[in-house]
Amino acid sequence: MNDNKKAGVEVANEIAHRQPSAGEKRWEEQTLKPALKRSPERQKEFTTLSDVPIDRLYTPADLPEFDYSRDLADPGEYPYTRGIHPTMYRGKIWTMRQFSGFGSPEDTNQRLHYLLKQGQTGLSIAFDLPTLMGYDSDHPLAEGEVGHCGVSVSSLADMETLLAGLPLQQVTTSMTINSPAAIIWAMYLVVAEKSGADWKKISGTTQNDILKEYIAQKEYIYPPAPSMRLVVDTITFGAREVPRWNPISISGYHIREAGSTAVQELAFTLRDGIEYVEWVKRAGMPVDEFAPRLSFFFNAHSDLFEEVAKYRAARKIWARVMRERFGATSPRSWLCRFHTQTAGCSLTAQQPYNNVVRTTLQALAAVLGGTQSLHTNSLDEAWALPTEEAVTIALRTQQVIAHESGVPNTVDPLAGSFFIEKLTLETERACYDYFQKIDAMGGMVPAIEHGYPQKEIHDAAYAFQKEVERKEKIIVGVNDFVSQEERPIKLLVIDDSVARHQVKKLEEVRQKRDNARVHRTLDSLASTAATDANLMPYILECVRAYATVGEMCDVLRKVFGTYEEPAFR
Repeated sequence: MNDNKKAGVEVANEIAHRQPSAGEKRWEEQTLKPALKRSPERQKEFTTLSDVPIDRLYTPADLPEFDYSRDLADPGEYPYTRGIHPTMYRGKIWTMRQFSGFGSPEDTNQRLHYLLKQGQTGLSIAFDLPTLMGYDSDHPLAEGEVGHCGVSVSSLADMETLLAGLPLQQVTTSMTINSPAAIIWAMYLVVAEKSGADWKKISGTTQNDILKEYIAQKEYIYPPAPSMRLVVDTITFGAREVPRWNPISISGYHIREAGSTAVQELAFTLRDGIEYVEWVKRAGMPVDEFAPRLSFFFNAHSDLFEEVAKYRAARKIWARVMRERFGATSPRSWLCRFHTQTAGCSLTAQQPYNNVVRTTLQALAAVLGGTQSLHTNSLDEAWALPTEEAVTIALRTQQVIAHESGVPNTVDPLAGSFFIEKLTLETERACYDYFQKIDAMGGMVPAIEHGYPQKEIHDAAYAFQKEVERKEKIIVGVNDFVSQEERPIKLLVIDDSVARHQVKKLEEVRQKRDNARVHRTLDSLASTAATDANLMPYILECVRAYATVGEMCDVLRKVFGTYEEPAFR
């Protein structure tokens, strides 16, 4: 019996069919039935947001085989269900990391400095669509998109402007970038190098999760195999050269945004993580050398208890996978460290101030679930990128939870709830079920090529939308409690002047740089890409020569080719 199947059987035993106690039977007869006769319940069935059935009552009978040391344990101890640190937020509040990036590097640099002054404790940078797709700001396909969904970065000169004056050795930086992740990370490292920062001391995270692009977000450039090679190169390079950096954030966020259930988000994310570990091990690096720097990124949706159970199950499953499946011996390799962002897909253009309430509930779920860092969405993000006022309210939401709610004052405050423990076990069981199906397909890459996770998400999104249309799931202000009153809000507008500014800067870079050196470094990158050598040193040399994102990606396009998703039925 393989490790996943063994663990799945254990979980199935733990959530065996409940046998109500004599006391519960008495309560049903003497108290419940008369109450229901007087006042029937609102509906016949209750479910989580992801359609997991919810019972009326949870008691010890729901956990007949529950074992504290095996299923829960103390905080900071295997399997880390209650948290990866013994004191959690009593020792250190989570990192408050507001997602920022718009317009030109100057615009975003100003926003980052503003947020640090407002109490943000970590940086988070979003890049625009041309950058994400590996095009420079003057490429024809970039027209109309420069600076619109994130900051525009085409060369090292842009990254120097973006990071100007920021304390790179004192603050962690997260960067949302995937196909060109190695290139953007190289730009960050060179800026740090030029400012005198020590690569051994800087810390942060590069999203760099290409598998979820094929599954959900669709911002890929190259086919899966060479894309995975780039991820492996960053992980192995980072483990040896930038040891405090997380070279990948394995991301369930976008899977959930595409319409998945909570279980699908968890299962596909952790199975992606397994795939990365397998590929890096095949490249020759021992698991305990790189696994401690793997990190995760989850969504925080509106069903508070379902989300908390998801996070608790994630820690337990990952710890077991790393120890039992991969034989990791370092406890640091067993830890599921994760960032959380509140659910963008839950935000509504209708009655946008309702989004403050949604975000507060979702942030509370993330904190109750033990996240290591958190981004709270702004009320206006169903309309546009956030204004300074809106992002400040979002940051203040985190600060109120941290300093006024009392929630961080004890570790895992919901532990021991019969409902939470049962839901955690059910989530764990369903996750292992998905693992077994994907393992049978040969892993996540073959599963993606066959369209399996894509179809699962598609079906879940369709089912949820039908429930909304039937009013089986209520979205306040959208399909119920609708108001005709229009409440205009101030929007952040990115106009064409940003594109003109960026194109002009790019022209100046190309005129001032040593173009012969640029061509030499690009040629070296091309020839090395055709081998099995690690590409990071060659990308760094291209960056130092001020080669652009588009130039480097074009070189790799010629060697690796580009990917077009096949049609799936």
